[in-house]
Amino acid sequence: MTSDITLLVNPAAGRGRGAGAARPAAEALRAAGYTVRTVVGEDAADALRRARAAVADGTRALVAVGGDGMVSLALQAVAGTGTPLGVIAAGTGNDFARASGLPVRDPAAAGRAAAAALKEGRERALDLGRVGDRWFGTVLASGFDSRVNDRGNRMTWPAGRFRYDVAMLAELAALRPIRYRVTFDDTPEREIEATLVAVGNGSSYGGGMRICADAAMDDGLFDVCVVGPCSRTTLLRVFPRVYRGTHPGHPVVTVHRAARVRLDTAPGEDVTGYADGERLGPLPLEAHTVRGAVRLLA
Repeated sequence: MTSDITLLVNPAAGRGRGAGAARPAAEALRAAGYTVRTVVGEDAADALRRARAAVADGTRALVAVGGDGMVSLALQAVAGTGTPLGVIAAGTGNDFARASGLPVRDPAAAGRAAAAALKEGRERALDLGRVGDRWFGTVLASGFDSRVNDRGNRMTWPAGRFRYDVAMLAELAALRPIRYRVTFDDTPEREIEATLVAVGNGSSYGGGMRICADAAMDDGLFDVCVVGPCSRTTLLRVFPRVYRGTHPGHPVVTVHRAARVRLDTAPGEDVTGYADGERLGPLPLEAHTVRGAVRLLA
C-alpha cells in the first residue's frame, strides 16, 4: 500500500462544480502528506478502467469527486477490494454522502475529513446492494420514478433538472398502477399492484427524497418502500412527505425489510430499474445485500 491517493473526478458534476471541487480536496490531502493523482476518463467506461487500475496498483484510497453517478462508478472499482473510498460530494443529488453523514458541497471540508480519516485509520464498513455484477449504495428505483427517468432521458428539451419536472408531469398524466411480482428473501412470490417499489440500501435518492427513510447502510438489510395504487391527487399529497421521510405513515405506503429482493412484472408491463440514478435495465431484477462491501473514509 502506498501513500498515493487517487482522485476520480467528474468535471461536469453539479454543472461544473466537480472540476472546481477537485482542487481544494487535493490541497487538503496534500497538506496531510499524501501524494495525489487525478483520474479523469474520456467517458464512464474509461474512467472505471482507470479507477480499477489504480486500485490494482495499490492506491491508498480512491476518492470520488462529483455526484452520485461518480460515487456509483467508484463503487464498481473498490467494492470488495479493501481499498477505502472517500467522497467529495460536488454533484446535484449527493444522496450517498448525505446518508453517510459526509460534508456536501464543501470540498475543502470533505478533503480534510478524508485526510483525517486516513491518518487516524477511521474506516466505516458499509453494506452495498448488488444486481448481477453491478453495485449500488443508495436506492434501486422501479415504477413511477424510473419511468420519469426514462422519459427525462429521452427528452432533448428543456435542459437540466427542469427536464425531469416536465417528465414527472407527463408521467402523472399517464399514471396507472403497475402489476408487480415481488419476492422477499425465501418467501413465496407475491403479486401486487403498486405505483412504485424502491429498494433502499441507503435512505434517499433524487437529491434528498427520503423514499426509504429508515434504511441503514450497515444492517445487512434493504428497506423496501412500496407505494400502492393511488390517484394523481393522492400521489401529489404523498410526494411532499417523502422529503421529510414521513410518507410511511400514509395508508398507501408499506415498508418491508429483506436481504434479497426480486422484482418482476406481469406480462405486458414495461418497467426499468435504476440504481444510484444509473440505468440497470428492464425488470426482472434481483438485488441482494453484501455486508461490509465497502470501507468508507468517515
